[in-house]
Amino acid sequence: MPTAHVSAAPVAPTALIAEDEPLLAAALRAELASAWPELQVLATVGDGLSAVTQALALRPSVLFFDIRMPGQSGMDAAAELADAWDVDAHPFPALVFVTAYDQYAVQAFEAQAIDYVLKPVQPARLQKTVQKLRASLATRAQAAIQNEASGAPLIDAPLTNAPLTGHHTPDA
Repeated sequence: MPTAHVSAAPVAPTALIAEDEPLLAAALRAELASAWPELQVLATVGDGLSAVTQALALRPSVLFFDIRMPGQSGMDAAAELADAWDVDAHPFPALVFVTAYDQYAVQAFEAQAIDYVLKPVQPARLQKTVQKLRASLATRAQAAIQNEASGAPLIDAPLTNAPLTGHHTPDA
């Protein structure tokens, strides 16, 4: 039996930045434009509640979340988003925490973050994050093509809701 050839046009990666400090958000956006020119930043928000709302509305492929934000922490926003996300319609976004606090790294990786970047963001360090994100998105795209060709349902891996639920970090 011949194999079906599925040809999907490459889709430009998209991102949402959640950062409560406008100068740091602008700096991250500028560094991303340099490190990953094809990345389209769809929106920048300043709190966790807006991050959840905008991520659900825009469906970005990548999330850059600060951890300490007003109203809701980045960890709690990621957990709420994971609970609300329809993985049958869209894979859960690759998650990167960008923060000044190193004490949340273990929780971030338990939440299935692709990376954890300390502020101020250094260009060389961000380039490593971009490499990880590109590899992750390429793996997901290949899996989606294989699933589509085989008729199998799209399963979002490795991100799941379970590790994100129940984490709470202080708001600042």
